Amino acid sequence: MHAPDVINGLAIEVTGLAKHVTSNQARLTILSGLQLAVPQRETLAILGASGSGKSTLLGLLAGLDTPSDGKVLINAQDIALLDEDGRAALRGRSMGFVFQSFQLLPSLTALENVMLPLQLAGRDDAAGQAKAALNRVGLEQRATHYPRQLSGGEQQRVAIARAFAPKPAILFADEPTGNLDAATGQRIIDLLFELNAETGTTLVLVTHDAALAARCQRRLQLIDGRLEPI
Repeated sequence: MHAPDVINGLAIEVTGLAKHVTSNQARLTILSGLQLAVPQRETLAILGASGSGKSTLLGLLAGLDTPSDGKVLINAQDIALLDEDGRAALRGRSMGFVFQSFQLLPSLTALENVMLPLQLAGRDDAAGQAKAALNRVGLEQRATHYPRQLSGGEQQRVAIARAFAPKPAILFADEPTGNLDAATGQRIIDLLFELNAETGTTLVLVTHDAALAARCQRRLQLIDGRLEPI
């Protein structure tokens, strides 16, 4: 079970990336002139304090937001050349997401939440693949439960199963243990890195947790809108 190969060995390539916003007639620079190259199958942690722009950067890399300047290439594809539907299709085909707040749909069972990206991608046997993913995270007995019936750790395991089930080339994780206690968070991180190693997925993790970041092959810090090596 391996993620698809990319054309030039880089899963993500960023040049001159900037993001500015205007607030009360003042121009605020969130990100400025970022350069970043993420090889296929690398695990990368981006550290930064709250409000440093980590989530903004993740949104730009995933094509959820548009930059003020610069380019983002995903699997050698310039995402600025895609319309909104094209970017959504690229996300469905190539990306998985794990969020601090789990982002499960409350009206769907655990199994249905995991099935959703598979169905949207038109995959055959979405139910079978989703069941296998839930089994892998140890939640086969909770498949018919709704998010409100699950603990925080169980919800995040469902979210991880949902992220990995379509076998994405790139997984973005935004503070994946931020809403969990320390012991549960450690189990979630162990699971995330186990699955990442099994699938060969490129992992980009944003966090303020230095211990979590230390699990990654490479660490960068976002300071004053720029990425600095640690």
